[in-house]
Amino acid sequence: MSLPQEIIRAKRDGRTLTADEIGEFIAGLTSGVVSEGQAAAFAMAVFFQGMTLDERIALTRAMTLSGETLNWQAPDLPGPILDKHSTGGVGDNVSLMLAPMLAACGAFVPMISGRGLGHTGGTLDKLDSIPGYVTRPDLVTFKRVVREAGCAIIGQTDALAPADRRLYAIRDVTATVESVALITASILSKKLAAGLEGLVMDVKTGSGAFMPTLDSARELAESIATVATGAGLPTVSLITDMNEPLASAAGNAVEVRNAIDFLVGRRRDARLLRVTLALGGELLALAGLAKDVEEGSALMQRTLDSGAAAERFEQMVGALGGPQDFLRRAHALLPRAPILVEAIPDADGFVVGVDARAVGLAIVELGGGRRQPSDAIDPSVGLTDLASIGAEVGPEAPLARIHARNEAGAEAAARRLRAAYQIGDDTPERADAIVARFAGVS
Repeated sequence: MSLPQEIIRAKRDGRTLTADEIGEFIAGLTSGVVSEGQAAAFAMAVFFQGMTLDERIALTRAMTLSGETLNWQAPDLPGPILDKHSTGGVGDNVSLMLAPMLAACGAFVPMISGRGLGHTGGTLDKLDSIPGYVTRPDLVTFKRVVREAGCAIIGQTDALAPADRRLYAIRDVTATVESVALITASILSKKLAAGLEGLVMDVKTGSGAFMPTLDSARELAESIATVATGAGLPTVSLITDMNEPLASAAGNAVEVRNAIDFLVGRRRDARLLRVTLALGGELLALAGLAKDVEEGSALMQRTLDSGAAAERFEQMVGALGGPQDFLRRAHALLPRAPILVEAIPDADGFVVGVDARAVGLAIVELGGGRRQPSDAIDPSVGLTDLASIGAEVGPEAPLARIHARNEAGAEAAARRLRAAYQIGDDTPERADAIVARFAGVS
């Protein structure tokens, strides 16, 4: 058995670690034998030296096995266990629609999501705006809802991948979060612990993404697809554009309202629909529920047209403690901010560019995100009717409508939005929201 410091030394000096060495270190991290200082040193060594494919697979497997893993054989589900993960963005509420759409196609979706990080929104924060919805149920309830509704969106339980929680907290305060090897293991350990049979990864790139450059997004997308498939989880990664908010709403309750409108057909933002259908089509093809991605996307669209996806969403909400008739009463039940102000641009013209990160920070400043991990958020604040690239704006066509707690917050958000939007005289070309695709090879 190797000492933790010898494993750190080996990685520090650039040696490739064995699966046994990685397993021993992660076991020590879980049990407490490995100190925080040693975990920090290990993370820094990996940050600078990187990891081979075999090391990444070994690290992912070790972190997966550090806690419980879900077994879906007991419920005997008559369909594949599928999920999607996003690296986070602004106005990205895809999970709220994608999970019930997949369920309506015959898949089962145990989606373990997270809270907002930095300027990006978190799926759990959005769901917290639904009265009564329980984002941290026990595993028995979680399994029951997945079996009955076909999908359940919850937060990570203490039992799944505990090594990841400890290592992530240490990475967060040691400037090693950006390590692609550690990001890969962190994401995939939780997905493997959830007992998945297929995964699609949505890696964002652009001004509102944690991977702002295409090269960094490609590196992460390839790493996740390759490592996941190597660890026994068939995975496809899509790189999607985050150079503007994905939906026309950004915030918490406002994004839930946007998702409801999407599901029932009142409004479907074009880029949001494009990404949702593409991710779902990939998963249905990966799982054999469709012959190819095109057929999978068509099946996903059919769940919207028939209302089947909306029914699954309402069933999930009711089963996890929310209102049984949520779709009918959503707009009345979801919290609303007392102040509604339009953000008027400084000049007339067409939107030619958006700093999506600045839009996300405007929501944080309104109180819809966290400056510190312990901060409480205001679910009612946010932005709606966000102008997309190519839209004509002016005194009668604002950049967005600001939902604020007070006038000062609304004015600050309006200033930040005016600075975030670039206005030009001509209509720009629109880029496809799907930038690239990578499939893992088994």
